[in-house]
Amino acid sequence: MNLKEIGDLIEEELDEKDSLREIAIKSSRAIVRLASQAIMGMHRREEIKDVLRELKEEVWHLKSLLSNQYPDLLYSGFVQNAFQEYCEAMILHAILNGEEIPHPRELGINSEAYLMGLGDVVGELRREALEALRTENFDKAEEYLKLMESIYEMLIRFNYPSGLVPLKPKQDVARSLIEKTRSEITMALITTKMIGKYEKN
Repeated sequence: MNLKEIGDLIEEELDEKDSLREIAIKSSRAIVRLASQAIMGMHRREEIKDVLRELKEEVWHLKSLLSNQYPDLLYSGFVQNAFQEYCEAMILHAILNGEEIPHPRELGINSEAYLMGLGDVVGELRREALEALRTENFDKAEEYLKLMESIYEMLIRFNYPSGLVPLKPKQDVARSLIEKTRSEITMALITTKMIGKYEKN
């Protein structure tokens, strides 16, 4: 086999890989869009069954497209970011429905993307806690705060280089959000008690 034939084979392979990469980028964008749509729907208490089904199908499609031929694309940044959003949506959905938090294997996602998605769930739970405060459902707000703390306690177990899993920013943000949420719940409780005493007098 001469150099021209070798070059032709390599070009054919890279052309195919480039085409799959473009498809993977579009699929990743669809996953991010569907995950965001699902999360917004959860906060609004909308029916999102169809959105979740479409999201799962898109994740399965992308994994099956890349797993066998080009696993390096499967672990590229844009695909992993999409899987992170998927994990965030599925974990939040389980929590809000009183179900057990799914394992990475249940979601079919690698541990790194799972941990990154789990980190983002803290912010979504803060949103739920603030909504509970708005309606003066203090027990529910404290329940969400405890879940935020449990997630943070898990996240800080993982102290690995950012090249393996860039979790440190997620850990820092989670800690900050927990402190803010705890302060806001405390202030709301104090204010409610003071109003109650004032009304009695």
